[in-house]
Amino acid sequence: MKRIQRVAGTVVGAAVGDALGGPFEFGPPGAFSARFPVPGTGGEMAGGGGWDPGEATDDTQMAVLVAESLLERGGLDLPDVFARFQRWAASDPKDIGLQTEEVLTSGMPWDRAAAIHFQVSRRAAGNGSLMRASTSAVHFAPAGREATMEAARRIAALTHGDRAAWEGTAVFHELVRVALEGADPLTALPDVLDLVHPDHRGRYATVLAPHWHPGQATEFNGAVWPCLGSAVWALRTTTGFEEAIRAAIDLGGDTDTVAAVTGGLAGAYYGLDAIPARWTRPLHVPLPGFGGRVLHLPDLLRLAHRLGG
Repeated sequence: MKRIQRVAGTVVGAAVGDALGGPFEFGPPGAFSARFPVPGTGGEMAGGGGWDPGEATDDTQMAVLVAESLLERGGLDLPDVFARFQRWAASDPKDIGLQTEEVLTSGMPWDRAAAIHFQVSRRAAGNGSLMRASTSAVHFAPAGREATMEAARRIAALTHGDRAAWEGTAVFHELVRVALEGADPLTALPDVLDLVHPDHRGRYATVLAPHWHPGQATEFNGAVWPCLGSAVWALRTTTGFEEAIRAAIDLGGDTDTVAAVTGGLAGAYYGLDAIPARWTRPLHVPLPGFGGRVLHLPDLLRLAHRLGG
């Protein structure tokens, strides 16, 4: 498989998982299979819960904003990424994480807003930096392991002051990099865990262990480490893209983000052609605050090619 197939699979796969999972957010386990009991028969991009069929949520919207900043600024310009996030947050998007919204609307400068929020709230380990990481993971993969993990941490820190969020996003970046090289990201986990900050290595070692199950999580999967662990579990325990996404959404809870993270990993591993066309055809990504723009599959493919071609 050509690398560009994996690159496109990462970006499109994350968006597909997001759009499929959105209507089931905060619902019970098994709701997706209860509604669509027979895999492959179609109709899954049905929308619901305030989402149109095929509409991606804030997860993909923010991933696109990161991508466009990276491309237009010729690399990582953190103040520019933060400004784009602020513009988007001020435009009343359909969905935005509470913590992310508080940071982006605080009026504090880009390099202090998340840290000050964490100092006050002591709660900043949500999955909001992980959910948007598909595009940056693709962009920084050619730079190598240490560079892609460090970039992930820096982007995560724009909205999340808790280092736990930085480390989970960094692990995701590295797993995508490994998959883009055509290797199995699951076999890379021991080496990746060695690069996680010691203060957070234990919790990630737990949720990324071969025999861990999301049912063993001690926190809601809106937290960054059980979210990442659930996505890795979905990849590990299934044999294809569609099966992995179904497994992720059927966990319930924060279904759009767990499925987006799963979709990014599975898309990198299985490639674009493994993503059902019935899921990609209706896919679209509104960008509130940016002139009414709406990205469709051809736009996402062009974005992926520019990021990782």
